[in-house]
Amino acid sequence: MEFKELSAGVKIPVIGVGTWGLGGKHSADFSNDESSIGAIKTAIDLGMTHIDTAEYYGAGHTEELVGQAIKSYERSNLFITTKVYKTHLHKSDLLFSLKQSLKRLSTDYVDLCLIHWPNPEVPIRETMTALEACVDDGYTKFIGVSNFSTSLLMEAQSYLKKYQIVANQAYYNLARVNKTYFNGLSVEELYSYCEANDIMLIAWSPLEEGKLAKPGFPVLDNMAKKYEKTQAQIALNWLVSHKKIVTIPKASTMNHLRENIGALGWKLNKDDFDQLKQAFA
Repeated sequence: MEFKELSAGVKIPVIGVGTWGLGGKHSADFSNDESSIGAIKTAIDLGMTHIDTAEYYGAGHTEELVGQAIKSYERSNLFITTKVYKTHLHKSDLLFSLKQSLKRLSTDYVDLCLIHWPNPEVPIRETMTALEACVDDGYTKFIGVSNFSTSLLMEAQSYLKKYQIVANQAYYNLARVNKTYFNGLSVEELYSYCEANDIMLIAWSPLEEGKLAKPGFPVLDNMAKKYEKTQAQIALNWLVSHKKIVTIPKASTMNHLRENIGALGWKLNKDDFDQLKQAFA
């Protein structure tokens, strides 16, 4: 596994594991619990020790599955991220929500707590103050945001007195190059800001819901042949070739997990990196 420094000497895997859909999406689904727990454990065994989840996933059940999966591992060897939903961003709500997440995760702390989505009805100052209190109280080691535009990220930073935003999770992959979405969020602009300010961009949906993992994009298909890799491996390698990007693809099968690991241990040359970006722009 390859690692990048998040903050203060703490390093995280460049490829972690996303858990959206394990244990349900908008509501709990208990039908595949055993296989979901097995998938998370397999990911950890393969070195994907950054596990990303959220209180919203499976109405909390996904966090319960993560909690069950990590029981047999040394907690200090794992990096657990969870996210507080946008309806829980007032200070008292956020503190309560994070404590409930910790119970479901069966852990005393998370490594990174993120605001899942911005909420214009809750002052960002109040939420950032609450996140700092969570660090002080030992509930999380680091804080960050998710799906924040550059301007919102800058505003959130301005309210912090003791700690720094170490990460912003964003919807980014080859298919999203130069696209604008989420009320004007330009990820190219956002990434430039993150890189300049030592903030990790954690790319979610790195394979565009599987579209980048199969034939159909000529340049991607040609690169796969050239490097003797799969389309998914090319797309993931392109992402983590950025200095301040790590990613969290969901993988619920052994084959997909091993394929994701195969995106590492080699490098796209600069011309091919640029050609991919230009082809999808």
